[in-house]
Amino acid sequence: GLKGDGNGNKRSQPPRGTDLNGRRGPTEPCEQTPPITLGPDKGAQVTVEIHHEDTSPQLIKRLSLGKGSQSLRGHDNKGFQKTEAPRSPGAKDLHTYPWDKSSLKSMPVDLQQFKKLDAYALKVDVKTSVEELVKALLKQARTDLEKVRAIWMWICHHIEYDVVGYHNKSQLSSKPRDVLQMGKSICEGYAELFEHMCSLAGIQCKKLSGHAKGHGYKTGQTFTGDSDHAWNAVYLEGRWHLLDSTWGSGSVDDSFTKFTHRYNEFYFLTHPALFINNHFPDNSNWQLLKPTLTLKEFENNMLHNSNFYMLGLLAAHPETPIIQTENGKASVSVECRSGTLFMFKLKGTDEHGLMTLKKYGMNLDIYPQKTGSHKLEIFAKPSKAEASDDVYKCVVEYVVECESVDEAMRFPKDLHQPVGPSWFSERQGFLQPSHREPVLHTNDGRCSLTFTLGKDISVLTSLHTDGSSLTEDMGRRHVLQIRRGNQIELKVHLPHAGNFVLKIYSKKKSDPGNYDYIFNYLIRCLNTEVKWPAFPQSYSKWLQDYEILEPLSGLLPANRNVHFKLKMHGIAKVLVQAEDTYPLTHNKGFWEGTCNTSGCREVFVMVHENANHSFYSHVLKYEVEAQ
Repeated sequence: GLKGDGNGNKRSQPPRGTDLNGRRGPTEPCEQTPPITLGPDKGAQVTVEIHHEDTSPQLIKRLSLGKGSQSLRGHDNKGFQKTEAPRSPGAKDLHTYPWDKSSLKSMPVDLQQFKKLDAYALKVDVKTSVEELVKALLKQARTDLEKVRAIWMWICHHIEYDVVGYHNKSQLSSKPRDVLQMGKSICEGYAELFEHMCSLAGIQCKKLSGHAKGHGYKTGQTFTGDSDHAWNAVYLEGRWHLLDSTWGSGSVDDSFTKFTHRYNEFYFLTHPALFINNHFPDNSNWQLLKPTLTLKEFENNMLHNSNFYMLGLLAAHPETPIIQTENGKASVSVECRSGTLFMFKLKGTDEHGLMTLKKYGMNLDIYPQKTGSHKLEIFAKPSKAEASDDVYKCVVEYVVECESVDEAMRFPKDLHQPVGPSWFSERQGFLQPSHREPVLHTNDGRCSLTFTLGKDISVLTSLHTDGSSLTEDMGRRHVLQIRRGNQIELKVHLPHAGNFVLKIYSKKKSDPGNYDYIFNYLIRCLNTEVKWPAFPQSYSKWLQDYEILEPLSGLLPANRNVHFKLKMHGIAKVLVQAEDTYPLTHNKGFWEGTCNTSGCREVFVMVHENANHSFYSHVLKYEVEAQ
């Protein structure tokens, strides 16, 4: 039993009912009714256990082995402590299901404090015998937890998964000394070596077997026949805990021919309510859960791989892996603790959805454009990633079953995920957006958005749609920027009905470099009468805080008097040049006047920056309609 590589790659399906373990040890006893504990949880417990094969319930007087259990150990002739036979889990071993979103581990563990011990365990290089290996590892380990940690680290980094042996079980031995000599095994060998090393170290440990959602698992599959995976329970600080050193050591590729060592902390003392996500023990007492899950519940539950929890994600909705669309739409959301970046792929592309980032997660609406079953993968990465973590990892997979297609929700290919403003665009300096939703609906083909901008930000915008109706240059001219102090308004005039993408870029004014893409909106207009001309073209001398009040349209009517009103500062003279030249007059910060468009195809606004110079600069250009 082994995991896929956790990166959302497809996993091949092992033949049903095969025994993935090669030789299996004695099977777990048939599922037992959990012991009923009487009296307080301290000192001696009187436990009633009901055994299926025996009709009369037996009263078993048991000593609870708490922290003082050291004294119960004898010594064998090799100088190792004898470990008493593992006791069955009781009430105090159980954790509440579902997960309470507290800790990923079943006991408090400070990984920083293990740094020295971990480094020591990795360097131990003893292959002569398991006894010698354990002696060497225990030199730096004082507490039982440290002993288990040293054994765990050594196995995860020194034993590799035997992909050849997996395919040829008859040649395979899972005996601890053979696993140590070979340096490789399958899950059975990992679990037996772990159990043996713990018993030499005087720690109660049990090998467990059961079904696992590991390599080759397909969403929604059922589990039949023999168990296919093995792992361990260890007894620490008066309680049982779960771990899986096979999955802690690395992963196998899709074709099951190559193993890669990739240490995974998640499977060390995993919280049982998370461990049940992909491990189902033959004996349900070893779930260590109250209530326990049935095999059917295990099969139907979402598989969240370890990346899901290691990235701080808390929950995904819906909680079932197969989703039916309603009227061509399916919705998914993920909850997390803090700013996490997400992406998704539906059948390998992110074109058919609207994903919005939230402070504590993300929402995704999917609109498949074909009927049938589609694989939906969701990826995540931390927003403040170290370079080594700066890749999106697959965290959850769904199957979307689509019965009908909503063709109106076919999005322009220029639409980027996520859509709409978010904590990410805020971090880039776009604060207090007037529109928080990802989609803007306009009936008359016009809309206006405002933001408060952070310091020193230059903004660039462009409008895009499918087809050839908008060149790149015209796409820029259908959006007008108006700056008032630290406020920016973006006016959008659509050239026709349809679905458009408004892209927003920015850079620091002080940076000479290029603009960076920040975010985008989807703008939808169904009104086929809509036909707005572009805004006038502006030149470099048109400053960011200048403003056009009229005419806003870049296309002027022919043979008409047109009124101009512009807000500009720091200039001496303004002229409008058509067939003739018309000066504008200055009044309370505005430059106003009228020009006639007869006999010309273009109209320019020009400014004179200094009264003593004869030099004019072009700032705006308008087109004039054909006669």
